[in-house]
Amino acid sequence: YFKPDALEILILDEADRMLDMGFIEDIDKIISYLPKNRQTLMYSATMPPNIRNLAKRILKDPVEINIAIAKPSENVLQAAYLVNDSQKPELVARLLSEKDINSVLIFSATKAGVKVIAKVLKDRGLSVNQIHSDLEQKDREETLRLFKARKFRILVATDIVSRGIDIEDIELIINYDVPKDPEDYVHRIGRTARAEKSGVAITFVNNRDQRDFKKIEQLIDTVIYKSPLPEGMEPGPAYNPGTQKTQRGKNFNRKPGKRK
Repeated sequence: YFKPDALEILILDEADRMLDMGFIEDIDKIISYLPKNRQTLMYSATMPPNIRNLAKRILKDPVEINIAIAKPSENVLQAAYLVNDSQKPELVARLLSEKDINSVLIFSATKAGVKVIAKVLKDRGLSVNQIHSDLEQKDREETLRLFKARKFRILVATDIVSRGIDIEDIELIINYDVPKDPEDYVHRIGRTARAEKSGVAITFVNNRDQRDFKKIEQLIDTVIYKSPLPEGMEPGPAYNPGTQKTQRGKNFNRKPGKRK
């Protein structure tokens, strides 16, 4: 039997991941039963604005300790494609249809994007499944178990699975959307090339996200190779992150700032 009013220390581990999974209301509810006079320890691999807001709300006069993020493994071959949003479905389908890759992890910025990508690949006859916050925890765990057992070869997910999963031999990581936080990029591609093995990480960079991608290159101190689009596809936007604002929306029909 747990007595919340007797609690002295509260530890929140992987805080950013819990928010990604939609647990913020549960966290707030639990904290509401706890005594205000307590010690709270919060650990988070990244510190985006929503995590900082949570910290301000639940921590009192905190001491912040920052640890430098590790650089990507040298065994990860990194590349990027400069694409318009309208080209992304065709590009991801062609890349995975033309190559014999046994284990692929695709990251999308939103759960809606995950569903669209999974449908595109399934319509192409590819073996694919998905994970996002609309699924129950038991369903996520079962999907991960099947992926680990190689029951399907392509998993499309949000950043829910960018950390905290132990799956060996993921050959290819595809960032369908550029992560807004550069550190998330490092966590994402860290799912491949583990235990001194090699892997490939590909990022789709549209016109709007070029500045965010430049921040990634600056963080990891690497100029990532910009690969030409496959034969038969129209050229994508030029890589000009310094002039991104003036070009925003030029190649898109939807409103700037909204992600599908």
